[in-house]
Amino acid sequence: MARNLNMAVFAALVAALVISSVSAVTHQVGDGLGWNIPPGGAVAYSTWSSNNTFKAGDILVFTFASGQHDVAEVTKEAFDACNATAPISLKTDSPANLTLTSGEHYYICTFGGHCSAGQKLAVNVTGTTSSPSPAPSISPPTSSPAPVLAPEPSSSASPPAPSAPTPSTTATPPSTSATPPSGTTTPSTPAPAGDVTPPPSPNAATSLGVAGPSATFLSIAVALFMF
Repeated sequence: MARNLNMAVFAALVAALVISSVSAVTHQVGDGLGWNIPPGGAVAYSTWSSNNTFKAGDILVFTFASGQHDVAEVTKEAFDACNATAPISLKTDSPANLTLTSGEHYYICTFGGHCSAGQKLAVNVTGTTSSPSPAPSISPPTSSPAPVLAPEPSSSASPPAPSAPTPSTTATPPSTSATPPSGTTTPSTPAPAGDVTPPPSPNAATSLGVAGPSATFLSIAVALFMF
């Protein structure tokens, strides 16, 4: 409640500042001199104009004696020449209120000899608006729900362990087919030892059997001969 009240007060202050900054200003032409033939000539109104700031939307008030003076807006050429034959606008009643627009504006009195005597005014108006702008509407701020933040991942979590290679479940079965032993086995002949004399062949034995008695008889003969 208090916050809404503060916002309302703030909005009112802003509106007041905006209105005061763009409010139209009313200018009394010539101040105390009014709109008359100036005693010092045209310099009186040129000095008054240079001492004031004119903005679009401001109001000039010309105060004069009706029937003795008037106020006509003219072009710059007509202003310089005091030519009142084709005025842009003409006011004959006092007070004459003229709302300013941006740009340069020129005013003279059309009564004979008054303009050349110095009853003429030139103003330069700045700005582009001719009326105060409406105060901006300020709405109290609405509270928006706080955004929901996603939980941050824990920095202490252990990294996943690398996966070990999966052992192969398909093993090569041992060969069940063995080469059967050959049905016919050739026995290997053992090699004879190097220093073993092979047995004598049957022919040799017969020879030895025959040679034995011959040798015996020969030995006996030799022994008898020796004696």
